[in-house]
Amino acid sequence: MEPNIFDKVQDVDLKKTMENAYIDYAMSVIVSRAIPDVRDGLKPVQRRVLYALQSLGVTPDKKTKKCATIVGETMGKYHPHGDSSIYGSLVYMGQPWSMRHVLIDKQGNFGSEDGDSPAAMRYTEAKMSRLAGEMLAGINKNTVDFMPNFSNEYEEPVVLPSRFPNLLVNGATGIAVGMSTNIPPHNLREVIKGVDCIIDNKIEGRKTEIEELLPIIQGPDFPTGATILGKRGIEEAYRTGRGKIKMRAICEIEPMHNGKNRILVKELPYLVYRSRVIEKIAELVKDKRIDGITYIHDAAGKNSKAKIAIECRKDVNPHVILNQLYKHTQLQETFGVIMLCIVGGEPKILNLLEILEEFLAHQIQVVTRRTQYDLQKCEDRAHILEGLLKALDHIDEIVAIIRAAKNVEEAKQNLIARFAFTEVQAQAIVDMRLRALTGLERERLENEYQDLLAKIAYYKEILGDERKLLAVIKEELDVIADKYGEDRKTSFSYDDILDAEDLIADDDVVITSTSLGYIKRMSPENFRQQNRGGKGIKGMQTIEKDYIEDLFMTTNHHYIMFFTNMGRVFRIKGYEIPEASRTARGTALVNLLPLQEGEKVNASLCLRDPKDEQDLILTTKSGMVKKTALSEYANVRRNGLIAISLKEDDQLIEAKLLSKDENIILVTKKGMAI
Repeated sequence: MEPNIFDKVQDVDLKKTMENAYIDYAMSVIVSRAIPDVRDGLKPVQRRVLYALQSLGVTPDKKTKKCATIVGETMGKYHPHGDSSIYGSLVYMGQPWSMRHVLIDKQGNFGSEDGDSPAAMRYTEAKMSRLAGEMLAGINKNTVDFMPNFSNEYEEPVVLPSRFPNLLVNGATGIAVGMSTNIPPHNLREVIKGVDCIIDNKIEGRKTEIEELLPIIQGPDFPTGATILGKRGIEEAYRTGRGKIKMRAICEIEPMHNGKNRILVKELPYLVYRSRVIEKIAELVKDKRIDGITYIHDAAGKNSKAKIAIECRKDVNPHVILNQLYKHTQLQETFGVIMLCIVGGEPKILNLLEILEEFLAHQIQVVTRRTQYDLQKCEDRAHILEGLLKALDHIDEIVAIIRAAKNVEEAKQNLIARFAFTEVQAQAIVDMRLRALTGLERERLENEYQDLLAKIAYYKEILGDERKLLAVIKEELDVIADKYGEDRKTSFSYDDILDAEDLIADDDVVITSTSLGYIKRMSPENFRQQNRGGKGIKGMQTIEKDYIEDLFMTTNHHYIMFFTNMGRVFRIKGYEIPEASRTARGTALVNLLPLQEGEKVNASLCLRDPKDEQDLILTTKSGMVKKTALSEYANVRRNGLIAISLKEDDQLIEAKLLSKDENIILVTKKGMAI
């Protein structure tokens, strides 16, 4: 009777099964795909590509090899996933606009900083860069652990030796399941100086504080240059592992021969594409969200210093246009820092100090294992040389024993029995050539033996003293910094937070107000100078019993102070008064200021700086006069401020500014003056 397959079916909780499966999937993506290891700063696919290059022999001193071959080697032996992800990682490591220091020397079309796709892998070629060689330096000296590949046919490194702090130098970005990482690139010299600082403190028995690193590692150093606004976001990221860094394009305003100005965009923020910026600017101009740009074009070229050129109209302020572009385009961008990496097989967010300490711990292990390997090799060779030198002292007897033996094995055993040689020494002696019998060859062996003894003592000294081990690490790091270090590309500037005022030109304006409380802002171009006998032009359409009570020239950025009959003062900027045509009545002040019932504006003043060294003279209907320093009104709240306390039935009627060397005359309606 056939067995019933349903007897082997087990009932399981679907919810729990799905949860466990999803957790396994999530951890696989986090650890094995998207997040870099803190020790070498590489994702698994990047590490496998570099190791495949090593196994293919495509080292920095060799010729490039077809990328299709490299991808095939990686996929067939180490990375059982799609070839597109492998090629994408290979290309990324060779793009100087993506990596601060490329790990791949490319040949062919690897894309562009404008977002263009690379050529197919059958056309492009690549090899390891010189700095990538430092990532794998000493890998054949048992410096790192190896693990079986997916098919158990080959072995691959768990992590690379990484002789420099690649995680910070080249940064990393990746999206996993439920988490992501975004680490900016840094300057190689600065990062190595930071490690040196930690090493010096360890040698002297001190603990390193993050405050010591902040002046050394100034901030990210992006391969595309640009500038970083302020240090607050940088310090937050370095202290907590999270932060926001504002990047801004390097722009220059250049006058043109036709009287216009143009804005030259010379450096773009990291990972911002030129074509997208141009498209966005064109869209803003088309939608009339930015007014004043007449022409924009891609200025990038072999001999061009600018990437984008933007021409402005003659009558606009190019600085205002530039501020609007910062506000509405990727010429100003934010880099959200999340310093998430794999530490001990688990994803963790580390601060700057913790990342460098983890790297140093890895280097201590790498150099220790390398030194142990070198020591063992030296001791093994010295052991053989001891046997050879001893054999040379008894060469005639040695030759006789070997000639008398029937075979090699018998000769070895006879040598061991007669001279107490070890198996290894005996094998070396029977393999010895006749030329070793010469005096010169003996001298060479003795010199080699003495050199080995010195190396053995040196290696034991390093392994026996942590301070000397740290000194070796520091010396080797400094060599890398001197050899591959570059000047900083990204600069720093003040944290310039743009507000509405930055987007408005400080043009001259005319302000008019009426007796019934209507106010408007106009351009002086609405008025023209007339000769004697001119008939004038209509300035405002007023209703019956209304008339223009005040008119003055000011600018958009000047302050306007309004004093009411109830003794209160309000303050707004010129541009906050709605613009209207010459004949329009304007806007009711009650819609601009929080006036109370029965409250009206009796006086207004315009000034650039409320902290000017002037006095404010206030007079009331009953003849009260108050003189106050203008600086006392520097902080007028939006809902107003009491300028003068009034008695019942009294009201404020006038306000004037008075310089220190000026006098004031008060005149009554009966013609009396004082």
